[in-house]
Amino acid sequence: MTDTSSTGQARGEATAPRRRALYRLMRYLPLVAPVLLWAVPCWVLLYTGQHWPLPVTAGGTALFVLGLVAMPLGMARGHGRRQQDAAAILGDTLLGVSWVLFTWSVLLGVLLRPALAVAGVGDGQDRARAVAWAVLGVSAALLAWGYAEARRVPRVRRLDVRLPRLGAGLDGLRVVLVTDTHYGPLDRARWSARVCETVNALDADLVCHTGDIADGTAERRRAQAAPLGTVRATHARVYVTGNHEYYSEAQGWVDLMDKLGWEPLRNRHLLLERGGDTLVVAGVDDVTAESSGLPGHRAHLAGALDGADPGLPVLLLAHQPAFVDRAAAAGVDLQLSGHTHGGQIWPFHYLVRLDQPALAGLSHHGARTVLYTSRGTGFWGPPFRVFAPSEITLLVLRSGN
Repeated sequence: MTDTSSTGQARGEATAPRRRALYRLMRYLPLVAPVLLWAVPCWVLLYTGQHWPLPVTAGGTALFVLGLVAMPLGMARGHGRRQQDAAAILGDTLLGVSWVLFTWSVLLGVLLRPALAVAGVGDGQDRARAVAWAVLGVSAALLAWGYAEARRVPRVRRLDVRLPRLGAGLDGLRVVLVTDTHYGPLDRARWSARVCETVNALDADLVCHTGDIADGTAERRRAQAAPLGTVRATHARVYVTGNHEYYSEAQGWVDLMDKLGWEPLRNRHLLLERGGDTLVVAGVDDVTAESSGLPGHRAHLAGALDGADPGLPVLLLAHQPAFVDRAAAAGVDLQLSGHTHGGQIWPFHYLVRLDQPALAGLSHHGARTVLYTSRGTGFWGPPFRVFAPSEITLLVLRSGN
């Protein structure tokens, strides 16, 4: 485990400049990013000394211009007011393709071409064409592999988590975490059913979903979410909202999860008892809830822990790892989160780390708090996962030091 212990105040002061930088970047990103994502690979593949025949150069340029126009248009029509699933699939796929092409155009353009020159391989045109074919080959292979990774049922990640305050009666408690299922434009009802079958095979005492169930309203994505009603747990199934619920009528998702037999922990807790010992299982709304304007929706940790014995260990569900500052200040023992997707498509994780204190796995915060950040069970937007595999997580809680 990575020890990142510090006080909540110190961590807040350290991360504030990074978040301000990210917000400044995000302000201009929608205008600049599409042009860069398509223009850079177009230049590297077609205009850096390859001297392709005119039909190849003209046709390739036309394809890049078409992608530059179609990607933002598809995303706007798919994720905006129109909510057109076919447009969303087109725009999201083009986003993933352009990101991979951009990344490897930069890397191979910077690294491979000088290496070929030093090795004395061919002339300028040969080296330029070698880089172009390498970019296309690597990108095609990664996109094919990334698509398979995104669409498969996640592997189960198993780990023990030791909590010093956990009573002996709760030692060995099996907690399964699924998160960021992101049911969306691509129909994944069969995938959802297979995920739930995998969860049921883990014989969990507690199953948790830490939000971002879907992109779209509960009414539109009900068929994909319905298998969640088949999930079994010895003690409880609990759920908290993620930021994407607040783009899609969050109260509808809270109501649907309640109907499917899950406990929505909206700034409240329940007690899990076994072997004479007790664990407080608490949950908070996502930190974006208050700005949604929905009555009563906000992240309120004090409300979630109200009435709980302060001497009992606390497991907290909070969608975003960034909430761990507040959890550590309150003495929470274990926070479970998602949101980051582990970056989803490398090297996007560098941008995620500007906004979140953890990317994936276990980390320590403050004197007591352990944070587990899942890479997510599904995917958002581009149907690709590159060097950031999805997961279903089985955490076995261990008592004592």
